[in-house]
Amino acid sequence: MPEVEIRKRLVTVEEIFHEGGPPATTPLRRGAIIAVIRNPFAGRYVEEIAGFMDDLKPLGLAMAQQLIRALGGDPKAIEGYGKGAIVGAAGELEHGALWHVPGGYAMREALGGAKAIVPSAKKVGGPGTRLDVPVTHIDASYVRSHFDAMEVGVPDGPKADEIALVLVMTTGARIHARVGGLKAGEIKGEDGLR
Repeated sequence: MPEVEIRKRLVTVEEIFHEGGPPATTPLRRGAIIAVIRNPFAGRYVEEIAGFMDDLKPLGLAMAQQLIRALGGDPKAIEGYGKGAIVGAAGELEHGALWHVPGGYAMREALGGAKAIVPSAKKVGGPGTRLDVPVTHIDASYVRSHFDAMEVGVPDGPKADEIALVLVMTTGARIHARVGGLKAGEIKGEDGLR
């Protein structure tokens, strides 16, 4: 498989103090890291692409570790996560799917074995395309207070022959979460769902 060629990396961290209600004692931190890489399959159909996932694994782990550092450095402080990919116009949606294993498993490993499946979104688009990356709790997908999303994008990417690979992490529930459902303190940790 081809080597991973990174053009640029972006890191964004938001601090959310309130959503119209009283300010939170501790603001929610939501962060994203994006790596814009050359798409080795752009402009042509290639049948066997799955091997490129192995090439992306070191990048996934490095990005997960860098995002944890950007959010304060303590993996135990991370409560939510998600991943995504924006494929440039000369690629296909399946090229974004190559990020599922290297992006998801990297975050789970960096966070000490998180149990929930990492939610994902992907699309094909040109420079400046925005993507809403879904977020759920790292140990139980049904924790309703952690259902969230973070909008991400790259001003000058992805170019037609690139892919923007995204990881998102959060430090807690939505500010003012109050619509019931499974609470983080009620997680059983048996199956990644509850």
